[in-house]
Amino acid sequence: MAQRCVIERPGLVAYPVAWARQRQLLAAVQEGALSHQFILLQHPPTFTLGRGGHNEFLLASDEMLAERGAQVFHVDRGGDITYHGPGQIVGYPILNLRALWGRADVPRYVCCLQETIAAVLAEYGIVAGPREDSPGVWVGNDKIAAIGVRVSRGVTMHGFALNVTTDMSYFDMIVPCGIRDGGVISMERLLGTAPDVDEVAERIIAAFGQLFGLTPAMAEAVQG
Repeated sequence: MAQRCVIERPGLVAYPVAWARQRQLLAAVQEGALSHQFILLQHPPTFTLGRGGHNEFLLASDEMLAERGAQVFHVDRGGDITYHGPGQIVGYPILNLRALWGRADVPRYVCCLQETIAAVLAEYGIVAGPREDSPGVWVGNDKIAAIGVRVSRGVTMHGFALNVTTDMSYFDMIVPCGIRDGGVISMERLLGTAPDVDEVAERIIAAFGQLFGLTPAMAEAVQG
C-alpha cells in the first residue's frame, strides 16, 4: 500500500513564513510525528542564494531591488542564486527518504523531482529534461525549473520552482544558478498563452504521487 503524503497549498506566502513552515514540518517528520509532506505555493518577488551561492551573481543594487519590491535571502539549500515570484509554482517536499526507499538516496530523489516536472510539461506538449552539468529541468538550453534541496537525517526540504506565468524580467537581475551559458524560460513563453497555474499544480501533485509511489491527501487546514 502506498504511503500517504499530505499536501498543503497556502497560496502566496512570504519566503520567511514558508521557510519557517518547512523547518517545522522537517522536525516533525524527522521525529516520526508526521508522515511525508508536500507544500505547493507561490512567493512574492524573492531572490534566494543557496549554501554555495555567490553574491556577485546578484546583479541588482539595493535601490533596484527596492524598486522592484524584491527581497534577498541566504538559505540552507544546495545551489546558487535563483528567483521566486508570482506565477511560479514552488514545491517543497518534506519526505522521509529512508521510510520511502530504505535509504537517503539523494541522486534518485533529485532525478524523481526532475521527472515529475518533465512529465507535467509533456502533458502540455513541452519536451524537457535534465542537463548533465546542472540540476533543474531544461528545454533545450533554457532552464524552466530550478531545483535546490537539502537532506537532513534522511528528510528532504526546499525543492523546485517551475516557471509557469512568471515575470521573467526579474531574472535579468541575477545570473540564474550561476550559469552563464544558458537562459531561462516559462511555460507561458513556450506555449504563447498563459496556462492556469492551479491546473498545473494539480498535475504536479498527480505526477509527484505516481513517480514517488505516494498517495496525495490534502491537508485539513491550510498553513500560511
